[in-house]
Amino acid sequence: MTEPLLFTATQISTYDGDRLLTRASAFFFSRDERLFIVTSAHVMIDKASKHLPDRVEIELHTDAVNLTRSIGFSVPLYHDGRSLWREGRDSGGEIDVAVIEIEREKLPDGVVLRAFTPQHLQAKLRDIEVGSQLLIVGFPLGFHDTLHHLPVVRQAAIASSFGLRFQGQGCFLTDARTHRGTSGAPVVMRATGAEVVETGLPWMLLGVHSARLDMKTRDRRQDESLGLNSAWYADILLKLTEPAALPLAEAPLESPTEPQADPPLADLDDPEVTVQPD
Repeated sequence: MTEPLLFTATQISTYDGDRLLTRASAFFFSRDERLFIVTSAHVMIDKASKHLPDRVEIELHTDAVNLTRSIGFSVPLYHDGRSLWREGRDSGGEIDVAVIEIEREKLPDGVVLRAFTPQHLQAKLRDIEVGSQLLIVGFPLGFHDTLHHLPVVRQAAIASSFGLRFQGQGCFLTDARTHRGTSGAPVVMRATGAEVVETGLPWMLLGVHSARLDMKTRDRRQDESLGLNSAWYADILLKLTEPAALPLAEAPLESPTEPQADPPLADLDDPEVTVQPD
């Protein structure tokens, strides 16, 4: 039997009309009967690199027994010139997480997917220790089980104080080997609480993978890359999935992850640090 966790993630492809632009990772989040795709904000738009898709497409299973059967499901990013996705910001600046709602009634018959819910979010951030073991579920370099349309999983560990905003931003660090195509992947930890285990999806959703970090000053002949990554705290999803009167991406939203009393060490945009979106 295939693990439910693998049905939470999907490969997301960005398009300009019929022209394929990029592929990345995404996952499903459900709240109050509403269903959302979650990925990195830079997957939806990245003006710096002139990445301006007008729609995204995800792959959905259509048969719970025969996993070789799937279908591409297209989601427009704009309506009447206005963006349909929602992204947020907090006191540290923009947050590299975006959500876009899927209309359930438009899903194909027999669709098979699993979605995280607010119940899967970690309520007490400081209950998780540095070094805790994690999984990152995604599509590194687009690699996955192309026959059964399932993602692969990377082992990871928490590499910074969880619950403390690393360098003043709403993210934490993971120690894991990641690649392009992993942007937007869920970062999860095995759950022990009975209320989560009973959902049939016994995983806590801790973050959304965003980028690899490295040092510009690294001697590439002598020093290996850091092997560290940034992941945005998943509790931003509580704000991003709230009902809003304004079009999703037009509403400025604040992260529920409040700044800690500890002063930031530096900015992630430190000139010595490189951030490579995945």
